[in-house]
Amino acid sequence: MDSSSDSAGEVRTRDLSADWCQVAAVVAAVDTTLGKWLAETYGIGLTEYRAALLLGRASGNELRITELAHRVGLTQSSVTRLVGRMESKHLVVRDTCPDDGRGVYAVITDRGLDAIKEIREPYEAKICELLQNAAKHYPQLDIVDLDHTFETIGKLIS
Repeated sequence: MDSSSDSAGEVRTRDLSADWCQVAAVVAAVDTTLGKWLAETYGIGLTEYRAALLLGRASGNELRITELAHRVGLTQSSVTRLVGRMESKHLVVRDTCPDDGRGVYAVITDRGLDAIKEIREPYEAKICELLQNAAKHYPQLDIVDLDHTFETIGKLIS
């Protein structure tokens, strides 16, 4: 993958499509592994954990369902089901907007905040392990030039 910068500082790539496919494949593989690990170890799905993190960081520990959908990259109906699963695990509750009775918020519970605290450090360690040993964990992926690929992508978005 040959990339260089022109005089205006723009990144030119010989095969950006291949770079992007490689990034997507690595992310998908790591997400799959993380999802299985979270489910087996903590009984929580990857998207549930990500939603809990977002709620835990939000002002008042709550987000409108529509905003949560946008932030986790799901449709509103998918997030409604996600919140339902999280409610059954007592990680969140739903609340209506006091200013607009039609707006529904997902609010993280104390149990949800405790789950974030319990999971965060091992989760981050798992990410490090998977990425540091990516060639071993994902031999089916061509990750020889992955650092170069991320560098190329990073130059485009910075």
